[in-house]
Amino acid sequence: MRHHTTFRQLEIFEAIARLGSFTRASEELHLTQPTISMQMKKLTDIVGTPLLEMVGKKVQLTDAGRELAQASREIFGTLDRFTMSVAERQGLKKGRLKLMAITTASYFVPRLLGEFAQSYPGIEVSLKVTNREQVLASMADNLDDLYILGQPPEEINVVAQPFMDNPLIVLAAPSHPLAGKKHIPLERLAKEPWLMREPGSGTRKAIERLFTEHNLEIRPRLELGSNEAIKQAILAGLGISALSSHALALQQTDHFAVLDAEGFPIQRHWYAVYPASRQPSVVARAFIDFLMQPSHDLGFAPTAALTAGRGKKGTATPRRQDAR
Repeated sequence: MRHHTTFRQLEIFEAIARLGSFTRASEELHLTQPTISMQMKKLTDIVGTPLLEMVGKKVQLTDAGRELAQASREIFGTLDRFTMSVAERQGLKKGRLKLMAITTASYFVPRLLGEFAQSYPGIEVSLKVTNREQVLASMADNLDDLYILGQPPEEINVVAQPFMDNPLIVLAAPSHPLAGKKHIPLERLAKEPWLMREPGSGTRKAIERLFTEHNLEIRPRLELGSNEAIKQAILAGLGISALSSHALALQQTDHFAVLDAEGFPIQRHWYAVYPASRQPSVVARAFIDFLMQPSHDLGFAPTAALTAGRGKKGTATPRRQDAR
């Protein structure tokens, strides 16, 4: 059958099966009824068994006809998806991707964007790195294609795609008294001077949530507006902090002590986020697919190396974060 049946015959048969009428099928396909009848006779001869039967004035499918109708729908569905895929790839020959990310993401997003641009040289890419407050303001106004966040917003209805682990680890100077200690309790950490990001930071919220869940309170010794400032303050002996492991470049792993603390690493993810009210462009969808690939070289220490194998990798299942 596969050697003689034509797509045109399957197209005619699918239309008859769907519409239940030779007349309506001929009108939809702009063919004469004699042509429709002739092609169906040829298809029936090829199959070797009746596909259609007349019940009164209505066309009905035989058992073989129902099987062929299902197969035809699957074939045409596959062809439709292929056509769409080709169109999208052609669309990626040129276009634009506007990306906004929180400051911590600046340790790896430029590398990812560079890889993507090399794969799609016709795409014009732009990246703005800023704090979470400004990212959320831009998101609320639909100003960019995609947003990279460590925590999807609760106040905006968004679609959030997790694409990479983002564990928070506790950092101290190598000479800190807790360096090298095992299973440090949270009560002990709470007594230390803490160096924190600004209020509203996703990292700060995650840290404060952990201590609050254990009825503990930490008071920042310093509030600093960037991870680099916090890292310098740690090395100066001003306190400890919890940062994304991605804030620790591979060449800096020997400069800091990663404390073995209760409740850490805090397991989080990086998310590609866009407003639920907006369909992502072909380019934005291509970048999301690109982010899901596991083979990117980001140039920092692997999570497992920093956290001594504790914790589990996060799922890559898309999920919707609804406004609450």
